Amino acid sequence: MAQIPNLENAPVNLTSIREQSQKELINILKNVRGKKCLVIDPKLGDSLSLIIQTSILKEHGVELRHLSSDPIQTDCSKVVYLVRSQLILMRFICSNIHNDVSKGLQREYHVYFVPRRTVVCEKVLEEEKLHHMITIGEYPLYIVPMDEDVLSFELDLSYKECQVDGDTSSLWHIAKAIHKLEFSFGVIPNVRAKGKASVRIADILNRMQAEEPVNSTDMVVPEINTLILLDREVDMVTPLCSQLTYEGLLDEFLHINNGSIELDASIMGLQQEGKKTKVPLNSSDKLFKEIRDLNFEVVVQILRQKATSMKQDYTEMTTTSQTVSELKDFVKKLNSLPEMTRHINLAQHLSTFTSKPSFLGQLDMEHTIVEAQSYDICFDYIEELIHKQEPLTRVLRLLVLFSVTNSGLPKKQFDYFRRELLHSYGFEHIATLYNLEKAGLFKKQESKSNWLTIKRALQLVVEDTDTANPNDIAYVFSGYAPLSIRLVQHAIRSGWRPVEEILKLLPGPHLETKRGGFSNSPSFDTLSGVPTSIAKVPDGRRALVLVVFVGGVTFAEISALRFLSAQEGMAYDLIIATTKIVNGQTLVETFIEKSG
Repeated sequence: MAQIPNLENAPVNLTSIREQSQKELINILKNVRGKKCLVIDPKLGDSLSLIIQTSILKEHGVELRHLSSDPIQTDCSKVVYLVRSQLILMRFICSNIHNDVSKGLQREYHVYFVPRRTVVCEKVLEEEKLHHMITIGEYPLYIVPMDEDVLSFELDLSYKECQVDGDTSSLWHIAKAIHKLEFSFGVIPNVRAKGKASVRIADILNRMQAEEPVNSTDMVVPEINTLILLDREVDMVTPLCSQLTYEGLLDEFLHINNGSIELDASIMGLQQEGKKTKVPLNSSDKLFKEIRDLNFEVVVQILRQKATSMKQDYTEMTTTSQTVSELKDFVKKLNSLPEMTRHINLAQHLSTFTSKPSFLGQLDMEHTIVEAQSYDICFDYIEELIHKQEPLTRVLRLLVLFSVTNSGLPKKQFDYFRRELLHSYGFEHIATLYNLEKAGLFKKQESKSNWLTIKRALQLVVEDTDTANPNDIAYVFSGYAPLSIRLVQHAIRSGWRPVEEILKLLPGPHLETKRGGFSNSPSFDTLSGVPTSIAKVPDGRRALVLVVFVGGVTFAEISALRFLSAQEGMAYDLIIATTKIVNGQTLVETFIEKSG
């Protein structure tokens, strides 16, 4: 099955975005004539696997290598480095070239920065006295389509960079990526933003439009009607809770990386002892598309039903005589057997994690913290985890959730937890705790928490959630409706105005604005509560809303948005863009300082 996702059913032409990126990369390779060695930084290699197939690169005389501190082993006289603008990668390149020079190798070097060059990186090449040997260029890869309704800007560390390091360069990248989309699909007329970073991106976007305008005369109506920008900081509760959708759980336990997971071949029923196998997960897999957004409890039932039904069909086939068309139907069903086997194996493997008392205990505790009713029980539970020396990410995940919902911890408890963590996990983690404190995730309580008010006003806790036939987004966490998606729901339904008072209780400013000369384009104010025909673009498709998560989004939130989009009476298609797909563990890990 293709690793590259099929984008044919995307609500806008994402294939053209991907093809443009392919073309730009191929042009770079064509400019370096003859046989060459393409050296990619490994993280970027993962992103490129969603853009272009390795076979296409090889057709252009490319020998592929991954960049590391080790010298490059190749006979090619031309070396093309394709790297993100990071200092550590510059050092690797310098060490590679110095190694070649010391061996007397004459090579032609090209360094292409993704998505753009930076002064700091070029300075390193100058200091090492290598810049005169290198041709420098850019590969403007700002957007990677992960699936037919999900785009990634591939900015892994943007949340920590903004919150802790004070580095806001990623905001320019996000605005640039959105502006790039506007060149393909027209200026987005309505913008709603919540959070410091989001409001700033909206501002940079307007400046970009003023300096490098998208020619709006070509398009009668822009393809994307509204842009909703949302800071991760506005809702840190959701990513810290354990996701309970099928795709969310796969990410929690098996870590989905750029649309695939890697696991032991034996788990997938393959007879390859000790070997790893890659399992692609995107909407090209029809069964995965059907079950990815469902609560895991329901997925197990569906897979059981499908297996039983296939077994019955097989029994009928072997015991009764069938017509040709009945045979044809049966063979068609058999075609889906590999997909079924794949997901039955995965679901079985996931069940070994979800049935563990430690996981069930953690779920209970998350619900207790979100309900904000039993402070002492939560305190004791986290204290016990620290004393048992449970994995640090697991402890910090609950501790941050506890701190965020309580607006920090009273000084005495804050100091106590700080001391216990350093004693249990080592004093090198003083930097980790500093990062969390600076980001406002684990801090001393300075004011009373308004979490209860927010929870009630936005109905974040939904009793008796029916996970099999959900009527609310709360099914993705079995009873907790993600705050971020409730805000998107309001932004789509009636704009920010009706929830203005609640927005003021959440971090950062908010903004609602109209852009471009599209006074005739339907705004949300005219769209809500009116026949959906108004919300159609001229060729009959539904109007489109682009929801951008600045600082990461979880698979459970994506599932909740897909659920909203599929509701009856919903006038819009939704497309999701994010700096990175995250979960509680990966988000907490970005704040943990690695020693050494």
